[in-house]
Amino acid sequence: MEEEIKKEFTKGGFTLDDEEEILQKCLTFCIQYKLSASDIVANWDLYSINRGLDSTVRSSHMGPFLEQLQNEQVDKVKEKASGLHLYSNDVSMILNGNYGETEAILDTPPDKHTLSLQKSSDSAQRTNSIKLTSAKPLEPVTPFGSRKNKFIVQLTLNEHLDMQTIKTEDDKENSEDEIIRRVQPSKECSLIVDRSQPEPGCRFMYDRIEDKFNFLENCITKRATAYVSSGRYDEPVDPSVASQESIFAVGMICCEEEGRLKEKATLLQSSVEHSGGQRVRLDLQKLNQYSIFPGQVVAVEGRNPSGHCVIASKIISYPPLSAATDEEHPSKKQALGRDLQLREPSLDTPEVSLIVAAGPFTTSDNLLFQPLNDLLAYAQRKQPQLLVLLGPFIDSDHPELKKGIINQTFDELFRIEILGKLQDYVDYMGSTVRVILMPSIRDANHDYVFPQPAFEIHPADFSYQIKSISNPGMFSANRVKVACCTVDILKHLSAEEICRNPQGGSKQRLTNLAKHVLSQQSFYPLYPPSEDVPLDFSLASKALLFSSIPDILILPSDLAHFVKVVGVEDADGEEQVKCICVNPGRLARGEGGGFFVEINYRGDPDSSSASIIRI
Repeated sequence: MEEEIKKEFTKGGFTLDDEEEILQKCLTFCIQYKLSASDIVANWDLYSINRGLDSTVRSSHMGPFLEQLQNEQVDKVKEKASGLHLYSNDVSMILNGNYGETEAILDTPPDKHTLSLQKSSDSAQRTNSIKLTSAKPLEPVTPFGSRKNKFIVQLTLNEHLDMQTIKTEDDKENSEDEIIRRVQPSKECSLIVDRSQPEPGCRFMYDRIEDKFNFLENCITKRATAYVSSGRYDEPVDPSVASQESIFAVGMICCEEEGRLKEKATLLQSSVEHSGGQRVRLDLQKLNQYSIFPGQVVAVEGRNPSGHCVIASKIISYPPLSAATDEEHPSKKQALGRDLQLREPSLDTPEVSLIVAAGPFTTSDNLLFQPLNDLLAYAQRKQPQLLVLLGPFIDSDHPELKKGIINQTFDELFRIEILGKLQDYVDYMGSTVRVILMPSIRDANHDYVFPQPAFEIHPADFSYQIKSISNPGMFSANRVKVACCTVDILKHLSAEEICRNPQGGSKQRLTNLAKHVLSQQSFYPLYPPSEDVPLDFSLASKALLFSSIPDILILPSDLAHFVKVVGVEDADGEEQVKCICVNPGRLARGEGGGFFVEINYRGDPDSSSASIIRI
């Protein structure tokens, strides 16, 4: 560039008294405005004449030629951009030596957010100078914000019960009359966290092989004890011992080979107490119907004539729910009886209205959290007693977080965009509402471990109405038991399960996957776990297992959304307890909106109603 400028100065007849200084200024100006050497010479000559610099940088005999050249350059500049006075100011700034600010701008480019604000401000100033009117700041236009159909009901449960769901939402703001007519919930939601393990600040990822062994052995022995306590089955025997008679054994489904479970490579591992932990091949050819996956604890009836293979005649995957199975809690049978009584009509029927949504809560093209804003606006109109939000909140898979282009920490983003908006929500709604938050292993601002402790939300900073529980976790809202887990167990089970003639056919596949969670009484019954699940077995025994069937089971997944009443069967195939199983889907899906669920629970699942709504 310097050599080109020298040549152009020589062609124009310039004499350089201070060549290095002038070259430096011209070079800076060329880089900033992307001009060629001939451009800077012609235009500099124009303004140097006006400022009396003719004697030092211009020879008089080239006057007519340069005058014609500079006129052509001025016309080109006018065609490219309006406001030639700005261009002349920059030239004078460089000639006077005041170009430090320009270099700073070149060295430190503004971020995208600042540039968008500057463009909006400049556009507003130009508009105001023409129309002489004031206008609201321009809102960013996104695919999600420009959608036309809002809050469309996709799926309903017990539609005859008349769920009063908003099917469409106009873009008009609520008038003052609508705010005045707003009705507060008639009853405050009583919230009791039944279990929230592990505790915040716990030690994790220190599990040993002994912890893994104890957890798996405990699952097998508890299930075996349950069958024996029911009085319907004999004591389990060692399935690896040859026997011509029918045997009854309890064990865990395993895969002989690495990779996905196969029918011919299925093994049964019994407990150390009954077989020393030995594994034996399981022949499933005589079964008309089965549905199994690695880690599933089942009871098997069959024969083992050779001692090397059990020919199964029946697989029992459901436990006898009426039996007390937990030695540490001998009153469990009474508790289960109370659970059944809660489902019977009474004068004080447990009722609760809740809205459930699972993250991500912002679209993949920005961090504006527009889906969360719309969800809170919907909740303000529908007035649920409980708002359940399941992570991820600050999604570690979000493109902008992966690129590292945000100017906030993850904790700051969570406090401002999530907790701050929820605080405004509860302030608007009053003291009768409650908000439940559950983290996800995809949350960038939280511990990467499963089971996962709750968020640390300090009451001094945020309302007591905002509560966080562990992942997984259980709580009671107006005596309605709700269980949640943000790990995508449905998707993981779908990838590992093998089945023959499943109950209900392929249409009931998602329901059958949810049944596995209930029948195994574990939030994550799959073993070995998926590669992206950081399962800590030292924390699993207190957090993953549950003894009683909840009224509502919430399992957010990337699979198709659904809401179904699932009947939990006992070992004899008789339906004992019903549960509402829900996959609310994701609130944001790519650059568009996703789904959430609205539930009105009234006494029992058959009398309750629910709707899957597209935001």
